[in-house]
Amino acid sequence: MDTKIITPFSRRDFLLGGAGLLTASIFSPHIFAFRKPKDRLGVALVGLGYYSTDLLAPALQKTKNCYLAGIVTGSPEKAEAWKTKYNIPDKNIYNYKNFDQIANNPDIDVVYVVLPPSMHKEFTLRAAKAGKHVFCEKPMALNVQECEEMIKACSANKRSLSIGYRCQHDPNTQEFMRIAKQQTLGKVQLISCAAGYKESRAGNWKVQRAMGGGAMYDMGVYALQGARLAAGEEPVSLTAQHVVNRPEIFKDADEITHFQLHFASGAVANCTGSHGINTNFLKVNYDKGSLHMDNFSAYTNNKGQSTLGEINFPVDNQQAKQMDEDALAIMQNKPQLVPGEEGMRDIRIVEAIYQAAKTGKTVKLA
Repeated sequence: MDTKIITPFSRRDFLLGGAGLLTASIFSPHIFAFRKPKDRLGVALVGLGYYSTDLLAPALQKTKNCYLAGIVTGSPEKAEAWKTKYNIPDKNIYNYKNFDQIANNPDIDVVYVVLPPSMHKEFTLRAAKAGKHVFCEKPMALNVQECEEMIKACSANKRSLSIGYRCQHDPNTQEFMRIAKQQTLGKVQLISCAAGYKESRAGNWKVQRAMGGGAMYDMGVYALQGARLAAGEEPVSLTAQHVVNRPEIFKDADEITHFQLHFASGAVANCTGSHGINTNFLKVNYDKGSLHMDNFSAYTNNKGQSTLGEINFPVDNQQAKQMDEDALAIMQNKPQLVPGEEGMRDIRIVEAIYQAAKTGKTVKLA
């Protein structure tokens, strides 16, 4: 990592949007085409909340194909703390106003958007325009239209877009995907899947619908992923119900969402995404056996049992594995394991789930 300091970093510079950066020439996306390939890609984390602080930054200390090169934050205090802790050069520290100047920084190859979902589209578009590859946390965006814009922007700028579905990089998840694909235990008949924890922070973005909050957008996406991947096919229709037990906290967002997916094969999935119940499991009944995982989408210790035997493939660090594999795909110019199109598939279904819960009717999926 280059630790050369070009200009002093100060609180005043940060608040003025300068962050000690020198004004550079107008960015051209063709600049990077002639650079010598890197052994490791520099990653800038955008948003320094819990997930970046407690999980992604530590994971980037373990990665082989990428490293923590920069940060983007609206907090000068956080910027100073991260600068000291991770030895981040002043020139690699940005705020939300001067973010676009990241185009002129060859240290940073990838921008990892770790903000509330309502901000995912804006910073994905700005990153792509700046010539940076994008890792974007789930859920991908607020709606399908935003997903389409994100995919289009990255494609137009010839940048990679990957959604942060760490579980698809987990060999435990890949095992139940394999069982469905190869029909090792016959056809899938019934899936039960739930993911949730008890959210009690009244002012947090996760309880504000406009920011992408609500149980379905947050934890419900895990249950949706579990059902889709375990079925090995896409649902053709669904029904859904919202439950709010604490209206003083969940004033405009769902606290618990139950949803039922119907597949063309005849398989059915009963799922729950929750901010009111601590739960994490996946159960699948096949023609010739069953599978049960508890946990199936946690940060650690995802394991279970099937008729074929134990499902237990320990992963040292899911986030490190995810980012290493996504970075390697970029370096090798290969498709991402979880591209933007995959994130958009979920958002299309999430929108249908909200429609079904609102109307009380079955919603058919194209």
